[in-house]
Amino acid sequence: MSQPLPKLWTWPFIFLILANLFTFMSFQMLLPNLPPYIESIGGSSLQIGLITTTFAFAAIIIRPFIGHLLMTKPRKLLVMIGSISLLIMTALYPVTQIVVILLMIRFIHGIAWGWSTTVNGTAAVDLVPRRRVGEGMGYFGLSVTVGMIMAPSLGIYLYQNYSFNLLVWIAAALGVVAIVLFSVTSFVTPDSVYQNQKNPPKFSFFGSLIEQKSRYPALVTFLNTFGYGAVVTYIVIFGNEQGLSGTFLFYFFNAVFATISRPLTGKYFDKRGPWKLIMVCSLISFIAMWVLSLASSNLHLIIAGALFGIGFGSMMPALQAWVISKTTTERSGIANGMYYSSIDLGIGSSAFILGFIYNFVNTATLFKLSSIMFLAVLVLTFFDYRKQSEPWTGT
Repeated sequence: MSQPLPKLWTWPFIFLILANLFTFMSFQMLLPNLPPYIESIGGSSLQIGLITTTFAFAAIIIRPFIGHLLMTKPRKLLVMIGSISLLIMTALYPVTQIVVILLMIRFIHGIAWGWSTTVNGTAAVDLVPRRRVGEGMGYFGLSVTVGMIMAPSLGIYLYQNYSFNLLVWIAAALGVVAIVLFSVTSFVTPDSVYQNQKNPPKFSFFGSLIEQKSRYPALVTFLNTFGYGAVVTYIVIFGNEQGLSGTFLFYFFNAVFATISRPLTGKYFDKRGPWKLIMVCSLISFIAMWVLSLASSNLHLIIAGALFGIGFGSMMPALQAWVISKTTTERSGIANGMYYSSIDLGIGSSAFILGFIYNFVNTATLFKLSSIMFLAVLVLTFFDYRKQSEPWTGT
């Protein structure tokens, strides 16, 4: 007789999901609007790419230190430091219109983001029963995906119809809500953390940067978010080029369909593993990119957004659960940091490389070129699936 599944929906888990949602909304409202804002104050195409790349680089270099801290420090302290730091950096954007100074602010913001995403994701892993990690991280990942998808539509609307300053202050207000929710959340710190406090493990930058057992799904995550980087960096510019007034509709329907599909895909992961799920979703994402690149009406944006919500929206939590499933509880913080670094590296390198290509082609071509990455995700996942000698048994 099978044992009943451990309880997933506790109040701390619910508060953490909501707090993380507001954290991602606060950040993601700014993301698609910074490139056109930098362009509007005289920034070059290279600087447009650097506004994303600089941020990603900072987030990546800080995560090994955070991964190491997570092995010895309680969760709540680290979560609060990250959330307050994000709020401070968000509020600094209206201070200047000098691109170089904005790049410096963006770099420090990246450090705060790398800190916060790593500790928040690890705190979620600690609250989720191991037997329900796919489902649990799927719901937690929903706060990430909805934040990544819904907030940009709101941000684009505010930027296009009001002002960049109002956009920043609303993003800061969401950050305040996140801090309040984090403050009332009861976190779980693994026993291994308290044991490590007595005999702290030696710090190694590369040892804390890379979890060897999770390298393969982290590589797949990098390729997946490289494709997504074209969307977050250039979709507003694309909408302006095409004369499309409903760019926000892409993000809105993205969020709706990601939310609808998430419960089903999370449970599928726990039963069958990541491979078939990711292969199907990567193909859907490829199709979505081509629909977007050929869009000439708001209806096309809606269709592309819906497909992207099902495809990309379902892949991200599955990839995170795949990364975590490959390692131990003690090193879950390092694996989680590597997962988020893969996201930032994918988006950051995409913005940097496409920033050069943008000098020679239009944004629709950038979307078509980036869609190849989703085919690479499909192929790599298929290769790993073929190597599996035993059925998936969960984590």
